[in-house]
Amino acid sequence: MICRDEKTFTPGIDKAATFIEQEFQKASLQPWQNAKGFRQSFYMYRIKPVSVQLTINKEPRIPDNVIVQSTAGQLTWNQEGQVAEQHVKAGENFYERIRELRKHKGNTFVWVDAAQSEAFRQYRQYLQSSNLMADSANLVLVLQEPADSAIHSVNLEVRQQVTPLPLFNVVGMIPGSTRPDEYVIFSAHYDHLGIIPAVAQDSIANGADDDASGTTAVICLANYYKHHHPARTLVFAAFTGEEMGSYGARYFSQQFAPEKVVAMFNIEMIGKEAKFGKNSAFITGFERSDFGEILQRNLEGSVFRFHPDPYPEQQLFFRSDNATLARLGVPAHTISTDQIDVDSLYHTVNDEVESLDIRNITNTIEAIAKSAVSIVDGKDTPTRIQPESLAPGSAKKP
Repeated sequence: MICRDEKTFTPGIDKAATFIEQEFQKASLQPWQNAKGFRQSFYMYRIKPVSVQLTINKEPRIPDNVIVQSTAGQLTWNQEGQVAEQHVKAGENFYERIRELRKHKGNTFVWVDAAQSEAFRQYRQYLQSSNLMADSANLVLVLQEPADSAIHSVNLEVRQQVTPLPLFNVVGMIPGSTRPDEYVIFSAHYDHLGIIPAVAQDSIANGADDDASGTTAVICLANYYKHHHPARTLVFAAFTGEEMGSYGARYFSQQFAPEKVVAMFNIEMIGKEAKFGKNSAFITGFERSDFGEILQRNLEGSVFRFHPDPYPEQQLFFRSDNATLARLGVPAHTISTDQIDVDSLYHTVNDEVESLDIRNITNTIEAIAKSAVSIVDGKDTPTRIQPESLAPGSAKKP
């Protein structure tokens, strides 16, 4: 069973989601958290700025030195008196700090130290090129000038065209029999690149390995575990928006307390033989918890082996949907077999079903199913990942 991945925001993504919903129904899964169906819907917004006018202490600011992150079509902020200020200081990790600030509610004013000017401009350029934003509070970033001191007044007027864009993960579950409030997640992403520049008149990036192979694994695991009566609640998730920056996984991670998630088996590109040979796969972030050790122990007597990630320079741990939950402390790892350093089909029109080793996919799914049993049954609990130990990295693929 291989389902074709489609690009987010295209009609094809709806067809792919419908197929996965039907497979979840056949596997007798229940909707997540008493939802009406398997789709977990949310929105992103395409933003087209029209105008930005900002004065601080009655002095106008250059628009190029201002970033407004808001999904409001029109935003007016007039405040006299002391303004609560946040800062991105010199020496701080710019992107980690912005990630923290986006959690604030209401209007948030942020001074960005001049030493961060290059990161500021890169971030502004990124926002202008993507024109996409998740729903968030109003964040105003201003590049600080030497003469700037305490703020006594802020006057901001923003006009922009905002187009809501629907997205949806596909999520089902098997309730746990004795530990229903402890979750084990099996996941993959079902979006891909869609139409790309043609090669020999073929312009469709099918995404058979990336990541229809992983989505197939999630569906097969749902069918396997429906007969198992797990102690812990099993959650089967097909994420959207991974290729754009793991937006589906980000939304998904907000739906429950991370401390209740015992483990996440994220499955990404298992359609080809690993560099270690047949009956093998690797686990990203192997050293960050004892997740991999537990899996290998459960395969004792089997020919299958799980290995640490052999491509540390690729930062794969940060480049798939496990990263969002890992940053929250969850033992969230990706299982893969792809030889990413030499895979000539990755992100091309030639990533098709004919290029896949179906036996490799089957063996890997069987190994995941068997190796996860002690975690599913509540006999093993992987150690937590320490968020402060995580080096900065991107959750978005190149």
